[in-house]
Amino acid sequence: MIPHRTRVKVCGIRDEAMADAACRAGADAIGLVFHPPSPRHVDSETARAIAASVPAFVTVVGLFVNRDAHDVRGILARVPMGLLQFHGDETPSFCAQFGLPWIKAVRVGPDTDLLECARCFSGAAGLLLDAHVPGHFGGTGRSFDWSRIPGSMPRPVILSGGLDAGNVGDAIRQVVPWAVDVSSGVESAPGRKDAGRIEEFLRSVRDADTRRGC
Repeated sequence: MIPHRTRVKVCGIRDEAMADAACRAGADAIGLVFHPPSPRHVDSETARAIAASVPAFVTVVGLFVNRDAHDVRGILARVPMGLLQFHGDETPSFCAQFGLPWIKAVRVGPDTDLLECARCFSGAAGLLLDAHVPGHFGGTGRSFDWSRIPGSMPRPVILSGGLDAGNVGDAIRQVVPWAVDVSSGVESAPGRKDAGRIEEFLRSVRDADTRRGC
């Protein structure tokens, strides 16, 4: 199999400046969080301005957690996005109803059957694997045991959870994911992205890919 370049999503973008920093550093996607309890939440008007500032060939991803379908459609009517990410307890049929490609987050705990999750969410463009932290839907900065990921996953794996510039290289070499997703690992404080950390993270991903012959 020919090695593939690891794609990168920087999630939790809250302003145009950090969207620009992520795009200039080489991110393939930016994530907008529509989950009010999160310190990374953005309102529709701010999200619309960010999405309008993103250049061609960078995907804008909308992250939702157990939102009503009417709410999701209302946000989509105002904010142009290319991919949806569902981070709650959504069913496959719920995720598939909006006419856009989607990914499903799976919080990986001791009893999580990832092959069964892939079977259940077979319509997803990928599965985003994050750490299971009770009471949280992501963005915790916690990692999980990457050896729990089967090598035969039938859906593309997007690795998340506790990634930063210091460990993403090891993650890529061990898991060989389709993509990696970073949020707290490029922040100076919860919800506050740091352009230097974003650039450092992307550099670490590129270095890991180079060592793999990509």
